[in-house]
Amino acid sequence: MADLKTMSYDLRKNVIDMIVEGKGGHIGGDMSVIDTLIALYFGVMNISPENQDDPDRDRFVMSKGHCVEALYAVLAKKGFFPIEEVIENFSKFGSKYIGHPNNKLPGIEMNSGSLGHGLPVSVGMALAGKMDGRTYRVYTVMGDGELAEGSVWEGAMAAAHYKLDNLCAVVDRNRLQISGGTEEVMAHDDLHERFGSFGWHVIDVKNGNDIDSLLAAFEEAKGVKGRPSVVIANTVKGCGSAVMEDKAGWHHKVPTPEEYAQIIKDFAERKEAL
Repeated sequence: MADLKTMSYDLRKNVIDMIVEGKGGHIGGDMSVIDTLIALYFGVMNISPENQDDPDRDRFVMSKGHCVEALYAVLAKKGFFPIEEVIENFSKFGSKYIGHPNNKLPGIEMNSGSLGHGLPVSVGMALAGKMDGRTYRVYTVMGDGELAEGSVWEGAMAAAHYKLDNLCAVVDRNRLQISGGTEEVMAHDDLHERFGSFGWHVIDVKNGNDIDSLLAAFEEAKGVKGRPSVVIANTVKGCGSAVMEDKAGWHHKVPTPEEYAQIIKDFAERKEAL
């Protein structure tokens, strides 16, 4: 567990380096969601470069695809491709490491980033697994701003109707989106109650940037029978440095050299304090 927490700051630095080199990226959401991705890929899911073609591998869909930098960092650490190659080529002309998930890369199940699509597609994957008698589980991560899309709730209805207990969704609940606070842009009210009313098993994680808490939530979800599960991960946008934390302006921002130096310093200090 200590290794995973240490890893989170190493991978945060990789994300920052990608964004600086590529001159663009969704840095705030990357920082809020990366702990969820680490928990899934290194503590929960049956997926690796060695079994990526196995029909019983677990599936992951990054519905909030604009935070692909965090996904690239985690997939590289998992061994799907070299991190040096990602940092050098991210978001450059002709590069395969584009600004949203690209399923021409190993380890990526589907192109995503058109918000509201990840959950409905994951419902289809989970339903197919049930129909085919497969043992895999399906995980998808959505942003909280994304929940304004109606297709999310159509997918939520279908998942409960088909009793897809092999499906687990995550809401990266950082309460900020590109145009400001989620509750001012399109209020979600009580997400626990809302998903519950759609027939889902709901797990609230008070600190969605704590890997221990996330692993416990995913373990709980595995034990649920007869309905899908959703983990509401209460995260901090820009988590890892006071320069970025809880600031809507860091939704899509490239740090200046001075900001970069301070952010990297903050990462090192927090890593040292673990």
